[in-house]
Amino acid sequence: MIEPRLKYVSCPGPAAAIAPSSGAHRMAFWDWGGAGGPAAEGHVIVCAHGLSRQGRDFDTLARALAGHARVICPDVAGRGHSDWLADPAGYQIPQYAADMLALLAQLHAESPIQTLDWVGTSMGGLIGLVLAGQPGLPLPAPVRRLVLNDVGPAIEPQALARIGQYLGVPAHYTSLEQAADALWKDSQGFGPHTREQWLQLSRPMLRPAPQGGFVLHYDPAIAMSFRAMTPELAEAGEQLLWQLYDQTTAQVLLLRGAQSDLLSPQTAQAMQQRGPCARLVQFDGMGHAPTLIDPAQVAVVTQFLLGDGGTGEP
Repeated sequence: MIEPRLKYVSCPGPAAAIAPSSGAHRMAFWDWGGAGGPAAEGHVIVCAHGLSRQGRDFDTLARALAGHARVICPDVAGRGHSDWLADPAGYQIPQYAADMLALLAQLHAESPIQTLDWVGTSMGGLIGLVLAGQPGLPLPAPVRRLVLNDVGPAIEPQALARIGQYLGVPAHYTSLEQAADALWKDSQGFGPHTREQWLQLSRPMLRPAPQGGFVLHYDPAIAMSFRAMTPELAEAGEQLLWQLYDQTTAQVLLLRGAQSDLLSPQTAQAMQQRGPCARLVQFDGMGHAPTLIDPAQVAVVTQFLLGDGGTGEP
């Protein structure tokens, strides 16, 4: 079975565990490259996770893509194996986008990027939207195809309220099984999963606790910026995201859980009618957000990225 390599990139902004004078933090990423040989190295697909998740969420999708492209799955700052930031105010999309630019520059220096695609779940989709919709960024190649997994420029308030109920709340677990059960209570929108599938998704969400057992992988301080969001800031952010969306030249595939409380049917419809005119695919029996583990979900994404993108073009 193909397994990724854990690597790191130095990014601007001090880490919590390093003297501020260092001015940098490390972002971890999982590199699935090499399985397809040199021909696949020039095609890079970045898979970016959601707010409280980490890069191993994409293992199933990455294995399906790794024979055709170099698949890169970052742990966004404050999550997984990445450094925690010295200043919690940095846990916002602009910092994450800057970190991704550093990552892409390092990848490009290692092996020139000829084709760049992006798969983003929730927060990861917003990061991709910033990179794809902002002219003049120092990207090694323009984003060609963009998969937005259950996210758009407008985010429903009830979803933010739901996420705010569990984000950053301290938790300690005595076993993987106990943690998996607790995580499932906050993840009903992910839809049906077998017990083994859910355990596989849950293992990377944990790190050993000093007192024994497990705690969640992320810095609890990621909740600070989230909870500081006001209606005025949310409105301004939505306007900016719509502007970025309208400026996006990439082909866009929009995935939506049919019962999503974060991406409304109205927003999804608007995204089909303006800007890049996204192609919408909905999955029944789930809300926010499809985990891209089910074979039908994987097939939709791989066909979009490796085929003609739904345009009929070669």
